[in-house]
Amino acid sequence: MEEDINMNFSQQQLSKEKIIELLKDSLKEKEVKSLNPLILAYIGDAIYEVSVRKYLIQSKKKSVNQLHKTAIQFVKAKSQSCIIHYMMDNLTPEEQMIVKRGRNSKSQTVPKHANISDYRYATGFEALIGYLYLIGEEKRLVNILAKSIEFIQNELDENPS
Repeated sequence: MEEDINMNFSQQQLSKEKIIELLKDSLKEKEVKSLNPLILAYIGDAIYEVSVRKYLIQSKKKSVNQLHKTAIQFVKAKSQSCIIHYMMDNLTPEEQMIVKRGRNSKSQTVPKHANISDYRYATGFEALIGYLYLIGEEKRLVNILAKSIEFIQNELDENPS
């Protein structure tokens, strides 16, 4: 019994070490380019969501409900679509290719609260964020995230709901 517990503990340690290694290391650009764009978007969605939440907790909104409602305005497909249209001309050709791959990928899900065009462009935006994160382009990623958040914040300030 004790041996089983020790074995489980060592397996857990190994998996924790592997997780830490995965979080630290960026993948080779060639490996990332070969990933399905929906996988890039999956990662990008999480990175963008966390970035928005970190930004919002520094705001004057105090309740979790207020934070959540505001976060939705930043992360909804329509907002992400607007961001990528706003930024497209300032992206490198490589980044534009990633956005287009994400936009053109066929998802099995149908958007509930967005039109298909916005949903596809949002997928392109998320794919770009995931791509930059996975190849370890931290400076470029932070720059794009900051501009994205600033863009949506300006939109919200100009058009309060």
